[in-house]
Amino acid sequence: MSAPTPQGSPAEELPQAVPFWRDPAKRALAFQLVVLIIVGAVGYVLFSNTQANLERQNIASGFEFLEKEASFEIGESLIDYSAADRYSRALLVGLLNTLKVSLIGIVLTLALGTIVGIARLSHNWLVSKFSAWFIEVMQNIPVLLQLFFWYAIFYETFPAPRQALNPMPGVYLCNRGLLFGVPESHPIHTWMLLAFIVACFSWWGFNRWAHGFQDRTGKALPVIRMGLTLCILLPAVTWLIGGAPTAMDLPVLKGFNFKGGQALTPEFCALLFGLVLYTSAFVAEIVRAGIQAINRGQVEAAMSIGLKPGQVLRLVILPQALRVIIPPVTSQMMNLTKNSSLAVAIGYPDFVAVTNTTINQTGQAIEGVALIMVVYLFLSLSTSAFMNWYNKRMALVER
Repeated sequence: MSAPTPQGSPAEELPQAVPFWRDPAKRALAFQLVVLIIVGAVGYVLFSNTQANLERQNIASGFEFLEKEASFEIGESLIDYSAADRYSRALLVGLLNTLKVSLIGIVLTLALGTIVGIARLSHNWLVSKFSAWFIEVMQNIPVLLQLFFWYAIFYETFPAPRQALNPMPGVYLCNRGLLFGVPESHPIHTWMLLAFIVACFSWWGFNRWAHGFQDRTGKALPVIRMGLTLCILLPAVTWLIGGAPTAMDLPVLKGFNFKGGQALTPEFCALLFGLVLYTSAFVAEIVRAGIQAINRGQVEAAMSIGLKPGQVLRLVILPQALRVIIPPVTSQMMNLTKNSSLAVAIGYPDFVAVTNTTINQTGQAIEGVALIMVVYLFLSLSTSAFMNWYNKRMALVER
């Protein structure tokens, strides 16, 4: 039994209900509901107006146009394509062209940006000043102007196909691009590619085993030399087993242009040069900042145990600097991919250029723009996901 309430003490007051407009949680919920209704209403109005305008102009909505004949040619393609193919295949060609310039550009940007960033910290006055000049100039010239500049260089500097420069047999340089010979198609080339992939995985496995061996014994194995030897030797042995085919597909001048071989067009080269030089200037500054973020004592400790400057950079500085470098470099990689959409300005048939042609022929502007948005969103999110995974692998594990 509870103790009796002392006489004269006030009775226990019951809690009173608080109006919802004075309750922060309920008030916030009400505000969110109102905003959601407003956004939904605006979306409905826009959708209704769009549908009405499309019906008034007799424009069918949907993606059925992807199965129709494209009826336009594309100058560059990684797969077989002709004007008789469907729009879906034409868009695939544009997507592959975007992936080609983006992947090659990212690799070259990381390499050049790392070199320039390290050179920026060089004790050599000339190397340091040249790197600083490169960074300042490239960062402050808009990337579109750089694309126009390199495009004009290729078309105005190099001669016409009939007067093409021939620096070595099978290689020609003219205003149609750099043309060179490639091996003729042969089944053994597929097996060589598979052999190279197997060699790369073997290199990766050997590298993991070598690290464990070094932790146990303290003895370092020549991982890089062994890996490179394996990547060269295994495809070469496959080529020998397949009969060692040597037939080449060489470019030959026919009429006003070259036929055969492989060509790096002025549009592709101008786009690649512009994107790589512009983005590598930002990557260089990121690399410089990452290196300078490492404590000076780390360098002194590494030098005190007899490591050479190159070993200090490769084994001590860069592995630690990567933890600072990776997040901002991820943004620059995504910027390079998105800036590749400027290719339409110089005539390179990337995804945006092919989609614009499709929109002009079909009138499906909303669907075309939606495809562009989805493709670049997917590319950016994929890049971000991969770099986030790599960043987690490089992060310090706290004990």
